[in-house]
This record gives sequence, C-alpha cells and structure tokens, in this order.
Amino acid sequence: MIPDPNQWYRIANPDEVNSPALLVYPERIEENINRMIASVKDKSLLWPHVKTHKMPEVVSMMIRQGIKRFKCATISEAEMAAGCGPDEIFLAYQPVGPNIKRFFMLQEKYHGIAFSCLVDNEEIAQRLSEMSVASGLPVRVWIDINNGMNRTGIAPGQKAVHLFRSLKRLPGLDPRGLHVYDGHLHESDFTIRKRMSDEAFATVEAMIDELRPDGHELRIIAGGTPTFNIHAAREGVGVSPGTVSLWDYGYSSSFADLQFLHAAVLFSRVVSKPAEGLVCIDLGTKAVASEMPHPRIKILGMEGYGFLTHNEEHLVISHGKDVQLNIGDILYCIPYHVCPTVDRYNKVYVAENGMVTGEWEVVGRQRKITI
Repeated sequence: MIPDPNQWYRIANPDEVNSPALLVYPERIEENINRMIASVKDKSLLWPHVKTHKMPEVVSMMIRQGIKRFKCATISEAEMAAGCGPDEIFLAYQPVGPNIKRFFMLQEKYHGIAFSCLVDNEEIAQRLSEMSVASGLPVRVWIDINNGMNRTGIAPGQKAVHLFRSLKRLPGLDPRGLHVYDGHLHESDFTIRKRMSDEAFATVEAMIDELRPDGHELRIIAGGTPTFNIHAAREGVGVSPGTVSLWDYGYSSSFADLQFLHAAVLFSRVVSKPAEGLVCIDLGTKAVASEMPHPRIKILGMEGYGFLTHNEEHLVISHGKDVQLNIGDILYCIPYHVCPTVDRYNKVYVAENGMVTGEWEVVGRQRKITI
C-alpha cells in the first residue's frame, strides 16, 4: 500500500503499534541524507551528529552513501557508531572523570577507527597525555572554541593559541584542529543568520591564520544544523548537522532555507474526553521532549487546537466544535525538538510504504552499552 503523498505518515496497520510510539520512515531518512550530501562541496567534510537518531541503522545508511566520519556527544553514542565501521568518530565533549578511561577503552576495542575528543584546558590535556603514555595509545584532540555560545570551550585568541601549541608538546597527544560550534544562532532570516555566523567565525580566523604558518595540521569543524549550509561554503571546513536526519517542527517552522523532510512521527491515541472541547492523549512528557514551552508537537491533519496541561503520561488538548475525536482515535504528531524526543524511546517502529514493518533499537540512548 502506497499512502497518499499528503498523508505519508499514516500507517495501515495501527493495531500493531503500542502508543505512545515513535515512527521512523527510512525512505525519507534516505532522502534527507541525499539532500545533506548535495548541500556540501565535498562529502568527506561531513561529520553528521548521531545524537539526533542514536541508531546504527541510520549510521549504516550514511556509510553506504559514502559518509565515513561522525560526531557524537557520549561514549555510548560513539560505541554505537563504531559498531557500524566508520573511519573516524569525534567525541564532541571533553571527557572528565571515568569517561577518560572509557575513551581509551573505545580505542582499545575498535582499533581501526580514529577516535578523537574535545579539550578546552591544560588540566584535562595533561590527564589525557598521561593516560596515553601509560596505555601506548595516541590521543587525537580538538580544541573546543567558544565563539559566542558560552556553554563550553575556550574563547578564541591568544590563550587558545597557547593551548593548541601546548598540546603539540604533550607526549601522546595529536592535536587535530578546532571545533567551532555556534549553536546559539537561530535567526530565521538566512541573511541575518549568515551575517551573525560570519561575524562569529571571524573571531576564529585570526587564530587559524596564526597557527597554520607554524606547520600545524589544522582541521576545522564548524556549526550545527542551522548554520551548516553557511560553513559548508567555506573552503575545507567540516560541518556536523544532526537534526537533518529526522528533521522536526522546530526547525522546519524556523528555517525556510533548509529543505529537509520530516522522517520521525509521534503516534498517539485519545485516551479520555474529560470535558466538552477537551481530549487527553497519551503523549505525556515521558513521550515527547518538554524542555521548551508549547507547542511541543505539531498535530498533522488538525487545526484549531491548543494545549492545556502536559504531565508524565497525559497531554490535554482543547479543540473547536468542528473537530470530532473519539476515545481510541489516533493522532500523528511532529515533535518540536526531535533529538531529546528520540531519547525517550528504547525502540522505534519502522514505517515503509504505509505499513509498520519492524523495529529499530535506539542503541545510543543507553548511558552504557559495553564500555
């Protein structure tokens, strides 16, 4: 059965799906991968972030398309991606505490993969160096540059230049380059977003100009999804979009210049009609990301609704008289923020040609897989 293109999200076998659930659509994921590749001059500069989907099937789809480098946020995400056999995996997080040892355990288990991680201070760099010498395993590191997000990293300038040069002197460390994440830039207007991204990146360009004449190999990974098409136009700069694999309502409603397909849909049922004009669905905060104000979902095929209360297992919706809903009715919803929504599910249902055909495990959501 091939669904109506305007109702691509509907499935013909809903009785096989427990709700709440997350449905993923491989054909649409494949198309998003193709569009991501078409957005860059050289796909070897793509480092897609696995934190959005956390599934080996999606990593394998990208590898089949010739993408061999991946970015992740946790040791578990790195281990999940490593099982698919890429060339490089970049842990875009500075390891601290036991995660330092776990980072080395990854390298021991997956010898054929080039792992690297972030650093933004000499103390962690020293610890990585000491463990490298003790284990005999070299450590590839990137400096985490804070060019305006103020979440992690070191400000661009002489302190960052000094840190990079000190990494070259520490035994066992192999500094690869700079990680420049501008995730704070969310202007809907592309012209404004590009100007802001260019201004933020300009603070790093002086460092690049200073370090390259030293003979340092210097690679750059810049941006997230909202600015990846901007950085992709820069010569030799790597980019790491993540949300593009599944897409969500937050980005589709904000960035008209980024044309990707929704490929993950929340499947919910009406569980109660507590009062006139109200329904309760089973899409509570345990089923959809709730770190932002409403709207947290976009209900497909329905207009004129609002959100009243949102609790662990319940979402109460108000609707007009022209909306007729009964207990047990199914609603299909696009999450506003897909990354933490995926993280709420151990498994997702796979929908192909209008039918649920199987399940994929969200392997990377575990805090620990084997390491």
